Amino acid sequence: MTYSFLQHYWWFLVSLLGALLVFLMFVQGANSMVRTLGYTEEGRRLIINSTGRKWEFTFTTLVTFGGAFFASFPLFYSTSFGGAYWLWMIILFTFVLQAVSYEFQNKLGNLLGAKTFQIFLAINGFAGPLLLGGAVATFFEGSNFIVMKDNLIDAQSFTPVISHWANASHGLDALLNPWVLVFGLAVMFLARVLGTLYIINNVNNDDIRSRAGFQLLASSIAFVVLFVVYLIHLLLKDGYSYTADGTIVIEPYKYLHNFLDMWYLLIVLLIGVVLVLFAISRSFADKKWIWGIWPAGIGVVMVVLSLLLCAGWNNTAYYPSTANLQSSLTIQNSCSSEFTLTTMAIVSILIPFVLAYIWHAWWSIDQKKIDLKEITDEHAY
Repeated sequence: MTYSFLQHYWWFLVSLLGALLVFLMFVQGANSMVRTLGYTEEGRRLIINSTGRKWEFTFTTLVTFGGAFFASFPLFYSTSFGGAYWLWMIILFTFVLQAVSYEFQNKLGNLLGAKTFQIFLAINGFAGPLLLGGAVATFFEGSNFIVMKDNLIDAQSFTPVISHWANASHGLDALLNPWVLVFGLAVMFLARVLGTLYIINNVNNDDIRSRAGFQLLASSIAFVVLFVVYLIHLLLKDGYSYTADGTIVIEPYKYLHNFLDMWYLLIVLLIGVVLVLFAISRSFADKKWIWGIWPAGIGVVMVVLSLLLCAGWNNTAYYPSTANLQSSLTIQNSCSSEFTLTTMAIVSILIPFVLAYIWHAWWSIDQKKIDLKEITDEHAY
């Protein structure tokens, strides 16, 4: 295994975790519709108990995604998670709200009331996907940071800080970029689409399933429009490439060139789009068909995986700097040592076993659909 292969391999694994995270945000999407899909208290509890069985998968994947990035591309971790900490702190805070809301909304002595914690779940449902989508959009749109590796070797100005944000917003300035917001909103509406498909599949309640049709249609239209607009923008915009000596250069139509050069990623993207559209149209047309979450989930993983690989492979700067072009991060200049990547690659052989365990746990949990009997259990949320 060459050093270059290991860099590409670990970018693939990080991208796969990111793609799985976007799929698992159906939890956030469903929580954003608790009070629209569930008009009664029993209906709302059905939805919350349905997503409550899965929220740990989403949170664990988020933490694993961050851990994998830290281990394989530590300079990105220190630059983004350290520099743009206000953006990431808000994201993590919304997930803390989610965990607290599940555990305390129906506990004895709850002074805030169940409605307050349901609002907290909705905040996580809207803000989590929006801000995470915005963070991913910076892989294409760039962020306002500066990297100064010379700080580690300059004896006169030695400091362990080699990257910093170029302004005091610490990541919130990304939300001023309209294209970051477009992509973030697309991810948010995608989460609502997935959440609706999941509730249709997992909650055995005719009233909730009947209300899901309108939500599916409205969220699907918003998602498709926003995604198509951003995809066109992405294919036509300038990108950031790097030469053999590591110099960062601006390349017109870079991401279009990437998809043409890596045609297999384009095929994966198109198949994923077809699967998502099929799941939406079939679920809307046939009210008795409840399996849309699976083709949609597979399609989402394929689409997001192809986009993230397009952002990092083919000599592309995956984290461009708008403050200093040469500070842009690539899989070559931001990765761990060859020894570290090799050791982790050996450990990654265990990943299929972990995925098999997750699949088994999911299957065991979903052997019985959620119904009104479930919310009478003493362990129900």
